[in-house]
Amino acid sequence: MLRRLGRPPLPGPPEIAITASATPASPVTVSFLGVSTVLFDDGESAILTDGFFSRPSLARTLVLPLRSDMQRVDAALHRAGIATLDAVLCAHSHYDHALDSAAVALRTGAVLVGGSSTGFIGRGSDLPVDRIVVVDNGETTMQGNFAVTFVESVHSHPDRAHGPIERPVTQPARVREYRCGEAWSMHVEHVPSGRTALVHSSAGFRVGMLDGLSADVAYLSIGQLGRRPRAFIEQYWQETVTAVGAHRVVLTHWDNFFRGLDKPLQALSYAFDDMSASIDVLSDCARRDGVALELPMLWRRSDPWAREERQPV
Repeated sequence: MLRRLGRPPLPGPPEIAITASATPASPVTVSFLGVSTVLFDDGESAILTDGFFSRPSLARTLVLPLRSDMQRVDAALHRAGIATLDAVLCAHSHYDHALDSAAVALRTGAVLVGGSSTGFIGRGSDLPVDRIVVVDNGETTMQGNFAVTFVESVHSHPDRAHGPIERPVTQPARVREYRCGEAWSMHVEHVPSGRTALVHSSAGFRVGMLDGLSADVAYLSIGQLGRRPRAFIEQYWQETVTAVGAHRVVLTHWDNFFRGLDKPLQALSYAFDDMSASIDVLSDCARRDGVALELPMLWRRSDPWAREERQPV
């Protein structure tokens, strides 16, 4: 099947709203830092999903062994206002999630939390063993003021590096060594305020996997979703957003991660995905269910729990 050339344009108001900025009264702020890297911070403790900042070019990714670009990592941490973290939570072990996870944990004093495959990435780094936490399906771990429950999901289709990592990964390493391992959907609760969020970092699901969990906000990956049939996208919404009763959905994993964060974000090219196609279906689902559908703004500290009026989807 022929693919379109170029890339879809990023939607803007009034097509889709932008998540509201936090205020001094916000008990928790959330910052989108590209792909599915999301920072939760209450001023006392902070957790970060993935922490992927190196973002090597496509040519470099395909041809050369990869290592964390510490200049880019440090620049991103500084720009995001991150000095220390309680935890880096790895959604799965592909390089666009896990390449920098151990380096970020080491830089910030955090523990690295994830499945057994993420554990092997940690073990191949300079991160002390006592700062590597391997979790099981359904396990809840306390990190600072945040309770995080890990629910095993399914990676989006196609998974070009499927299967587990079974030995330590030491950088530099080829992209194929960053195999998926467990793909997690993470339920985050800020215990002091009771605010809840779902961070679902890959566009796949298991039927009924989130039964019994509720979340006010869903950070929902749409990577590769635009290639799936409408029926699949609607079921994806049902098994994630509807399942937890979220009233707001913030879209993630749509940006071109072969491009550094020092440049404006752009959508992935049609060769990889069709962002417009997935947003068209998700917008219909959101309107039908009365859910706010939003795009995050890079770097900005936002408050997705805010109740002020928003532009409609």
